[in-house]
Amino acid sequence: MRRPDAVLAALLLFSITLVAAVIGTSTAAPPLTADRIAQLPRDKQAPWKEYLESSNRQMAADRAFLAAELKRAGLEHTILPPSGAAARSLPLDRAGEWYATPEASRLAEIAISFQTPAGGWSKNLNLADHVRRPGEHFAPNNLSRFPTAGDFDAPHDPEWTYVGTLDNDATNTELLFLAKVATAAKGDFAAHSRAAVLRGLEYLLRAQYPNGGWPQVWPLQGGYHDAITFNDGAMVHTLEVLNDVAAGRASFSFAPSDLRKRANAAVKRGIACILSSQIFVNGRRTVWAQQHDMLTLEPVAARNYEPVAESSSESAAVLVLLMSLPDPDKAGMAAIESGIKWLDRTAINGKAYTRTQDGRRLVDAPGGGPIWARFYSIGDDHPIFGDRDRSIHDTVDEISAERRNGYSWFTPAPKEALDRYAEWRKTHQPTTH
Repeated sequence: MRRPDAVLAALLLFSITLVAAVIGTSTAAPPLTADRIAQLPRDKQAPWKEYLESSNRQMAADRAFLAAELKRAGLEHTILPPSGAAARSLPLDRAGEWYATPEASRLAEIAISFQTPAGGWSKNLNLADHVRRPGEHFAPNNLSRFPTAGDFDAPHDPEWTYVGTLDNDATNTELLFLAKVATAAKGDFAAHSRAAVLRGLEYLLRAQYPNGGWPQVWPLQGGYHDAITFNDGAMVHTLEVLNDVAAGRASFSFAPSDLRKRANAAVKRGIACILSSQIFVNGRRTVWAQQHDMLTLEPVAARNYEPVAESSSESAAVLVLLMSLPDPDKAGMAAIESGIKWLDRTAINGKAYTRTQDGRRLVDAPGGGPIWARFYSIGDDHPIFGDRDRSIHDTVDEISAERRNGYSWFTPAPKEALDRYAEWRKTHQPTTH
């Protein structure tokens, strides 16, 4: 029999361990507001005021467009479009001649019909089903299937959410597809497609913040959607598209010279924003969060289960983008080298995140890896995990089964950045940082 004092000590240790598993609570990211802009230095306020006013005007115009359409159609409520994904609806990997086929034209016509008045597209749309009908919404039902009290993802207006977004590859996918069609098609339909692409590119340029970042949703929706967004490659993919436009590459060769110059300037501002938002710990660069505050550039939380953290997959995508630039300056070199070092030291080997009889678990896998946790605590680089109740945990086993099984908590994706670096390093000299 164990001694009573030993039993008490064991119980105390067990209770401390349980408490330690919950290491914090996420707080909501602040939106861009007039009050926040008014707190900036006076000489910094004007461009942000103009930006917010432009967003508000466009939001009002988008809503008025749909309201007028409903009135003309004699409808009291909007028709919800079918859910899907632009990335599945609009193929980007076909041979060039395919984009001149009737099937490509059919898909292009559907995509153009769902382009918002602002010039962007909503997410989770099935763009292979039908041309948008009068009174049909620009966005499907994007509300959370697991609403909770204090849900950071709860919109101010449940009937108006993600109407124009870079999330889930939206807008950039449509632009890439339509540019291919515009290049391959002939006559009036080529001009029709080019016009949609040019409107979409103007959307990207208007949505860019004065400091070079992009929000997840524009016109602004509020909440974490206003944050500069690296999640799902939103900012990286936007910069890739605009870089192609600036260079007049392939499908974007029809872009006029003035637009190409503006795209080039936008790319430069975007890269500068990336370098400015890289997280510093004890005076040294690390990586990036999923999203950063648009004014302070500090990391912020997103959905309830996405805490303030260093993000491995999003950071790897940023590093691949930076390594694709032809002539990185000292700041760019330092960002790349420090980011790669962070990926090296946070890699997890000999483990796999896989399905077991008890749901998905991190298990031993001799010889497996490297993999990375999706989120790491800023300062000590320990993996952290969030839940729908906003709690933050230090082990994935402690979160609810729904979140543990329904989210990508670990990923091998950053390995691509390490592989790219091995090649990039052959032609680039190290720098101090």
